[in-house]
Amino acid sequence: MEKIIVRAATAADIHYAETITTEMAESAKARGTGIAKRSPEYIQQKMEEGKAVIALTPEGTWVGFCYIESWEHEKFVANSGLIVSPAFRKTGVATEIKRKVFELSRKKYPDAKIFGLTTGLAVMKINSDLGYEPVTYNQLTNDEQFWKGCQSCVNYEILMSKNRQNCMCTAMLYDPVEKAKEQEQKKHEAKPENFWGRDLRQDNKVFDRWVRFKQFVLLKGWKKKNENTSNEKKSSILSFLLFW
Repeated sequence: MEKIIVRAATAADIHYAETITTEMAESAKARGTGIAKRSPEYIQQKMEEGKAVIALTPEGTWVGFCYIESWEHEKFVANSGLIVSPAFRKTGVATEIKRKVFELSRKKYPDAKIFGLTTGLAVMKINSDLGYEPVTYNQLTNDEQFWKGCQSCVNYEILMSKNRQNCMCTAMLYDPVEKAKEQEQKKHEAKPENFWGRDLRQDNKVFDRWVRFKQFVLLKGWKKKNENTSNEKKSSILSFLLFW
């Protein structure tokens, strides 16, 4: 396959905005999970501000995209809207886009915590390789504008029924302060472990099992929200422990 160029987007790339937003919507529809919708104008703005990464073929065919958002006076940063053209999926380009936008985020906002919400197993694996760790929703930004962006997601009612403490997405966070501490202690620690004591960068099954369990519990709870589910929850937990 021809070499793909992954670089910071500029104002010269705004003509790709319509294609990008269309593919975002189609991808969300195909997954049945939904993402916060963005307009072509919003994507154009990110390009003009230098807060996005785009992937293209040498001939100029659009391949992929991701952008940066900041919250709470740049205390938190999100790498959002990762999308790859269907023709170029499973080529490794998503990993390169995520790496580039992560580097751009660290350069522009060196003190910010970088977080993401995703239902995608592949994105979780990429995030883990970059140093993100799974966290609870209360460790993310409290900015109302961020959560308002979830209103267009098909799972918004689930999010609100959980008081914004849980949903179908898995939250992941890169904390530069904590990472600095880890580097200081690196020589005295065993290999990096987290999330039930497992190394997420080596054990991909952890992601798959967690996502399936989480979605099973949330969807079941949502469908049965008006019923007494005490016994069902016990059964779900027991089944998970046996499976694990």
